[in-house]
Amino acid sequence: MNTTIYVDADSCPVKQEIIRVAERHRLPVIMVSNRWLRLPVSPMVRLEVVPGGLDVADDWIAQRIATRDVAITADIPLAARCLEKGARVIGPTGKPFDEESIGTALSMRELNSYLRDTGEISGHNASFQKKDRSRFLVTLENTLQAIKRETP
Repeated sequence: MNTTIYVDADSCPVKQEIIRVAERHRLPVIMVSNRWLRLPVSPMVRLEVVPGGLDVADDWIAQRIATRDVAITADIPLAARCLEKGARVIGPTGKPFDEESIGTALSMRELNSYLRDTGEISGHNASFQKKDRSRFLVTLENTLQAIKRETP
């Protein structure tokens, strides 16, 4: 079974890095978005434009992803759905999601949503930094190497 990299692409800041690593490993990448995106021309990359709407791109990815595939997303519920299918999941800052961390991530998401709704905190995420890009590249490379070492 071959590995495919699925990208929740609408707000993904590491699309170029994903393409570069995928080309080196000769792995297909499917960028899923609800709008057209300008991407480098590559035989390894396909843009899948889905209709707009809540969770349409997430549903598209979750329905197709499988064991040995990799999802790139900052969306915690999508990460949980992909993990349930046996896929590997990496956030765009290089933080991997796994069975041990996803429960905490989902709980923190709910808590932060509640605190935003009650006005206790504002809805700002930390800005994406150069170290995040570097950490992402290392995590993606390590993840792909680990998948290659597994017996299919």
